[in-house]
Amino acid sequence: MDHMMDEPKPIREGEELDLATLETYLKDTVKELSGAVSLKQFPGGFSNLTYSLTVGDRDLILRRPPFGSKVKSAHDMGREYRVLHALHPVYPAAPRPLLLCNDTDVMGCPFYVMERIKGVILRGKKPAGFSTSPEETGVICKSLIKNLADLHAIDYEKIGLGDLRKEGSYVQRQVEGWIKRYGDSQTDEIAAIDEVAKWCHAHMPADSEAALIHNDYKFDNVVLAADDLSRIIGVLDWEMCTIGDPLMDLGTSLGYWMEPRDTTIGVVQCFMTTEPGAPTRAEVADHYAALTGRNVSNMQFYYVFALYKLAVIVQQIYFRYKKGLTKDERFAPLIFMVGALGATGLNCIESGEI
Repeated sequence: MDHMMDEPKPIREGEELDLATLETYLKDTVKELSGAVSLKQFPGGFSNLTYSLTVGDRDLILRRPPFGSKVKSAHDMGREYRVLHALHPVYPAAPRPLLLCNDTDVMGCPFYVMERIKGVILRGKKPAGFSTSPEETGVICKSLIKNLADLHAIDYEKIGLGDLRKEGSYVQRQVEGWIKRYGDSQTDEIAAIDEVAKWCHAHMPADSEAALIHNDYKFDNVVLAADDLSRIIGVLDWEMCTIGDPLMDLGTSLGYWMEPRDTTIGVVQCFMTTEPGAPTRAEVADHYAALTGRNVSNMQFYYVFALYKLAVIVQQIYFRYKKGLTKDERFAPLIFMVGALGATGLNCIESGEI
């Protein structure tokens, strides 16, 4: 599985960091760090930027907000660092954070550094030579669901994260908040997105309960052991973690869960969910229900809203590109993905099937 290990690439144009200033800060702040410093970038992802930071024989990860972003609440480095600091002792799959820097003189923005978890990350395209039996695929997929259920079972009050919970309905706050975010970043008229937003607002359920939720839980945010792909050794990208309705978290995962019958919507989904032996979205929900005892009879809402939320995230990224705040050409066709996600949401509303 060595060829499937997630490896960094040269840094993209416009996203370079001041290595000399960074090196001085790191070695002054963490005395245990010594040796040559080098920096590369992980090319995946569209939100917070992730860099591979090597200091001597230490492999670390540096996370910072994207250049040009105006959505400050979505890129709170201090909050992300705090979540990891509280979570790692009880949930080792959360990386151990090393330092947080709020001094903008160092990099022009807050950032944090954490230990790197090396393993296999299953992304969109199936690697050459990769093969699992239907039975193995099923076990790997169910392990992903079990790990999400384990996260939702953590006593967030006990680890000091209870203040992340806000008063009022989490579901209502999310629906109305994401509708507003779309309006703030809208660049084109897309009727399907407007219809999905209206439907979600009209069909909001009451909160089921409260749990610590990841909010972007999917295969390409999970690190698997190279010698056993059913063993999860890392969960990444905690920037949207909060206290909220666990069924909303499950819905987000279903929003990324492609099935062989689906038409492509331009989103780079993990190939594993379409392999023989992979459960369907309905089966994923049923398995989660069996593990947790939660009622998943209204997954249509959570799935449709997940598609809408993903469309808004994509729209926000496209907005930065449209305004010239990023030069990353991967963002140029994202507006078509927004429309496709809206159409997929409408199809689910009309068919009633997830």
